[in-house]
Amino acid sequence: MEACNCIEPQWPADELLMKYQYISDFFIALAYFSIPLELIYFVKKSAVFPYRWVLVQFGAFIVLCGATHLINLWTFSMHSRTVAIVMTTAKVLTAVVSCATALMLVHIIPDLLSVKTRELFLKNKAAELDREMGLIRTQEETGRHVRMLTHEIRSTLDRHTILKTTLVELGRTLALEECALWMPTRTGLELQLSYTLRQQNPVGYTVPIHLPVINQVFSSNRALKISPNSPVARMRPLAGKHMPGEVVAVRVPLLHLSNFQINDWPELSTKRYALMVLMLPSDSARQWHVHELELVEVVADQVAVALSHAAILEESMRARDLLMEQNIALDLARREAETAIRARNDFLAVMNHEMRTPMHAIIALSSLLQETELTPEQRLMVETILKSSHLLATLINDVLDLSRLEDGSLQLEIATFNLHSVFREVHNLIKPVASVKKLSVSLNLAADLPVQAVESLRDFRAPEFFPVQSDNHFYLRVQVKDSGSGINPQDIPKLFTKFAQTHSLATRNSGGSGLGLAICKRFVNLMEGHIWIESEGPGKGCTAIFIVKLGFAERSNESKLPFVTKVQANHVQTNFPGLKVLVMDDNGVSRSVTKGLLGHLGCDVTTVSSIDEFLHVISQEHKVVFMDVCMPGIDGYELAVRIHEKFTKRHERPVLVALTGNIDKMTKENCMRVGMDGVILKPVSVDKMRSVLSELLEHRVLFEAM
Repeated sequence: MEACNCIEPQWPADELLMKYQYISDFFIALAYFSIPLELIYFVKKSAVFPYRWVLVQFGAFIVLCGATHLINLWTFSMHSRTVAIVMTTAKVLTAVVSCATALMLVHIIPDLLSVKTRELFLKNKAAELDREMGLIRTQEETGRHVRMLTHEIRSTLDRHTILKTTLVELGRTLALEECALWMPTRTGLELQLSYTLRQQNPVGYTVPIHLPVINQVFSSNRALKISPNSPVARMRPLAGKHMPGEVVAVRVPLLHLSNFQINDWPELSTKRYALMVLMLPSDSARQWHVHELELVEVVADQVAVALSHAAILEESMRARDLLMEQNIALDLARREAETAIRARNDFLAVMNHEMRTPMHAIIALSSLLQETELTPEQRLMVETILKSSHLLATLINDVLDLSRLEDGSLQLEIATFNLHSVFREVHNLIKPVASVKKLSVSLNLAADLPVQAVESLRDFRAPEFFPVQSDNHFYLRVQVKDSGSGINPQDIPKLFTKFAQTHSLATRNSGGSGLGLAICKRFVNLMEGHIWIESEGPGKGCTAIFIVKLGFAERSNESKLPFVTKVQANHVQTNFPGLKVLVMDDNGVSRSVTKGLLGHLGCDVTTVSSIDEFLHVISQEHKVVFMDVCMPGIDGYELAVRIHEKFTKRHERPVLVALTGNIDKMTKENCMRVGMDGVILKPVSVDKMRSVLSELLEHRVLFEAM
């Protein structure tokens, strides 16, 4: 260990160098003491610096270094051992602090470097955030344009206005040089230039739809950039050497209506597209941005939606107009049909009345002639006249019944009747006709068939099975079988058509008009029953079957029935000598014929043709009055009321009977309303008149069925 030169004399040294060292140590110490002051000021002012304890270490290191240099000033001259100890202590402390600081810097430098890295990271994040904010602003701007365009597009449902508005708004929003829409033709093989932004009247230029560029756009739902030289991009001629701007194209789905229904959604076919082409200004460095392409795609979708709504509206309006036209046509046809039905009914009513009057004369006179002394040949002629007349009268009745059945004016009445008597009467009517043709007719009634029945036809539907009777009703099944020529099975459905006859019947002289079965079917349908015909074929006969629902008479309230058919008297009087009868009829022939019938039966007959004459002649001596209530210019109903006023007592009043050719139901109801005692339909034969007088004298009431 070196010995201190504190006592021994110093080596000789250059005094100038020593002076410089002395001065340098002084300023080094001064600088070392000022730097910690600056660090203390920095730490005090900085609130975010993370390494304060490192600065404290630096401060201590610098202070100790300064203290070492300051103590070193005293070592240039003779100094004591105390100064040497202080100098040694300061250097030891300086060595310790400097080593600790050096070691600490090894750990601090990576942190300091990471601070720089974080700074760069934050700068990058800030730049990325700026880009995202710019994108958000761009999206907001795009959304605003989309909302504006959507509002403009959907403000109308006219297809042409929608497309033109789309081009105008896109051109204004994106500052386009040209924008066009290519629509598919009717054949679907070409695209036609239909709408443009700048040209008022597109020339209708067409391109094939199978071009590669078109297929490329149609196969994608994105807006695609296409070549400015593409056929669909040549919307305007290029002038000079201008460079065309960038062009994009996007497909627009079109609604293809098929099987469109008013209350149903139409079918949407995605195979039909229009092509929208957009061009940026020429000779510009501008390019399409992503947000602009997105805007174009969204607008194309909105246009497709608007066009679909417009197409549905147009189709619904066409359907509505067509429906209105059909309704107008149907209403017109209905009115014409109603007018035709009314005209037909009026015509038939007039013809019925006008035809029954001469038929009355023919049948009445023929029946009178039949009861005189005739030769066999003459009697055959008279019988032929009567049969033909009755056939004609039946045909007239059939035509009128069919007419009323078809227009719904014929209504059924609920009435009590003798079921056995009905079948016997039908049998008695058919038997003479069958005997002439040398045919046998038999009637078989079931043992449990009720005698009295009520026609009860409410709430009945034709059963698909054989029905079962209940406590208040039963089902009547009637079969009419014959062993005649039979019917081909394929002809059976035609039999119930009016004026229809099978070939086998048409070739024979059957005398039928083809109305019988048609009327039967309509009557059964009106009674809500069921009728059908069965036959195994030609030569095997046939069977006609019908089922109707009837009520038990003992279970019905007959007092509530409006019309009750009276059972005819068991004994029919043949002559009525001295019976005073008054006949009023404006038709001279009919008046004379009726007088002849009554006179033949022994009656004392008086005839009149006017109301005044009738009121002047009628008296209590007249027991029966026959009057035509449908005479022109004469109100027969009012006349009946006046007779009731004149003869207030029933036994003094004659029996008032309407003898008319009008079979209208209102005629019967009006006769009953004014208190008349009966209604008899023309034509009338001697036998019918005899039965009528017998019934009237016995019951004082007789309303013939209409």
